[in-house]
Amino acid sequence: MQTRPNFLLAFLPLLFLIGLLALNVQVFGDDALSYPNQLALLAAGGVAGIVGLILKTPFKMMMDGVIENLQQATPALLVLLMIGALAGSWLFGGIVPVMIYYGLKILHPDYFLFTACIISAVVSLATGSSWGTIATVGIALLGIGKTMDIHVGLSAGAIISGAYFGDKMSPLSDTTNLAPAVAGTDLFSHIRYMTITTIPSILLTLLIFLIIGLSFDKEMDAANVAAVNDQLEATFSLSPWLFLVPLVVIGLIVKRVPAVPALAIGSVLGIAAGFVFQGEMIDGLVAQGTFSNTYSAAVTALGGDFQIPSENPLLNDLLSAGGMVGMLGTIWLIMCAMVFGGVMEKTGCLETISRALLSLAHGQTGLVSTTAASSIFMNLTASDQYLAIVVPGKMYQKAYDERGLDPVNLSRTLEDAGTVTSVLVPWNTCGAAQAGVLGVATAVYWPFCFFCLISPAMTILVSAVNYRVKKIERTDPT
Repeated sequence: MQTRPNFLLAFLPLLFLIGLLALNVQVFGDDALSYPNQLALLAAGGVAGIVGLILKTPFKMMMDGVIENLQQATPALLVLLMIGALAGSWLFGGIVPVMIYYGLKILHPDYFLFTACIISAVVSLATGSSWGTIATVGIALLGIGKTMDIHVGLSAGAIISGAYFGDKMSPLSDTTNLAPAVAGTDLFSHIRYMTITTIPSILLTLLIFLIIGLSFDKEMDAANVAAVNDQLEATFSLSPWLFLVPLVVIGLIVKRVPAVPALAIGSVLGIAAGFVFQGEMIDGLVAQGTFSNTYSAAVTALGGDFQIPSENPLLNDLLSAGGMVGMLGTIWLIMCAMVFGGVMEKTGCLETISRALLSLAHGQTGLVSTTAASSIFMNLTASDQYLAIVVPGKMYQKAYDERGLDPVNLSRTLEDAGTVTSVLVPWNTCGAAQAGVLGVATAVYWPFCFFCLISPAMTILVSAVNYRVKKIERTDPT
């Protein structure tokens, strides 16, 4: 019969993982995500499996946990493949270059981070998808930031901050619907009470980005912008009609078309745009303008490493895409994280650690802080944004009721801590996905995801000062 692990035994696999990850960063640096961290997750999963055997957890049960986690992650893995195809096809079709070209004409370095955050927030609010936002306008905005000589971590931080604000507040978002469903409240009450913490968090984030932007060196940026735009004009046909492709994709997402077909349609439209608008560029890519060579270039854009040569060193980086192949490392990382999370769950290690956290929750602020810490812990261990909402939501629902706190307090905390911190963890599905899509390591961008860092602190602060903490109105049975 399976026994429950004590805290030290339950924490051992996580401690082992943290040690290996720290060692990988020291030894491999930025290459830690290439394969060392994947192996670290598998090794930590093995340690968790040994703990399970000590506790007499059947091996089949642990494998069932792994399989369940992998099944849950499968839609995200398919989305990642389609995002890879989308990025390559939009480069082939000139869509990302035209967005960069006109963006450079409109945006100014002083206000780029501020504006990038707002643009990402608006698109994500309209679509309810942080992933879709980052995969479309996010890629173009990052390219604009590189051209302006803005640190890629800052640009990625602004894009992600805006995207996760919109994802968190949009009634179309899956997490925005999941949190109140788990906590036991309704969608619009949840959104209304989220504004209490989310609006101050995004305003503070925008202020930080504005202050940082005003400190940039403008002369170097202007020279980069001029050189890049000249090269883009010489390489691509930069027709404004190309903006129809991202508008179609955004429209499909707004209409609640599932992510995989929406992104697939966007990829097909990107290739079609290449044939219609970029004939001269394609002729320059292939040795002979035959159908087979043109077909080969289109397939490479969708699936493999695709590069458009440029005399400008900066554009050599901007005019390259990894296609579906470029997403395989990220997919591998997510699969290894699911193995670790599945074994940790079935051996009871996650439950033991969560119960230990709950025992520390004293008073209203303690309960909210513990809920936030549990959501962050689930993002670190289970490596899945949804589990970071569902598991703490189920655990603490009764505790909130017993202490007279309305479920909106629980649902708000789950989103303030669970939804937004997932992207800060390199092996979490969200962190791995956005690092892969943007080509910026999580360790590089997370210090600048100010919205994601401020939100958990803001939800605890609101509770501590007892501002708009809704209580349950109980009726007297007599």
